[in-house]
Amino acid sequence: MKRLGDGRFYLVREDVLTESMLKTIEVKQLLSTGEASTIQQAVKKVGLSRSAFYKYRDTVFPFESVARERILTIFIQLEDRKGSLATLLGIVSTAKCNVLTIHQTIPVQARANITLSLDVTQMEIKMDTFIQQLKAPDFVESVSVISSGAL
Repeated sequence: MKRLGDGRFYLVREDVLTESMLKTIEVKQLLSTGEASTIQQAVKKVGLSRSAFYKYRDTVFPFESVARERILTIFIQLEDRKGSLATLLGIVSTAKCNVLTIHQTIPVQARANITLSLDVTQMEIKMDTFIQQLKAPDFVESVSVISSGAL
């Protein structure tokens, strides 16, 4: 039986992260953008202790940074309408994702399922923005992230 802390990764919604974890992400962002030049400056700016930053710095990452150089697999449920797949692929193309595979089920009762595997290495928008764009067309019933793995 595997124990927690054995190196496995989990995708967790932001609202369940501790304040220290969220501030650690802020510190890392300040350092990467140059808004702070030292860890001391960054932790002071966000109100986090250095020890808390060091505790979480190698364990907490924004989804977008993990998704770099990754394959994203998404599952989309939709109403079967003419041109729906073309519309979704347009959104994918605009986001600068590269389609690796497409699987669409045969429509049953005017509903279809699509699974897309995408190379999101070149994607220039945030992952949550991309998912919201995929959900936007009125024929889309749901969009779920199945996996994100290394290329």
